[in-house]
Amino acid sequence: MGDSIVNVYEAKTHLSELLDRVKAGEEIVLAKYGKPFAKLVPYEAPRKRVLGFIMGHVPKSFFEPLPEEELAAWR
Repeated sequence: MGDSIVNVYEAKTHLSELLDRVKAGEEIVLAKYGKPFAKLVPYEAPRKRVLGFIMGHVPKSFFEPLPEEELAAWR
């Protein structure tokens, strides 16, 4: 389904109708002075991110403080 273009003034007066169309899956481009400005799209709840997808191991020494000479090199 293609995008519909609606001027901001029209969008303000017909917002409830536009939201119903968006809920049905339509994407609506809002135009300001005839130029595309924003897009109304259906809301999608963020998916839960799964951590630990890379196999590997970090040794405990990784979390130990750096030696003083290493810290000095970063200063």
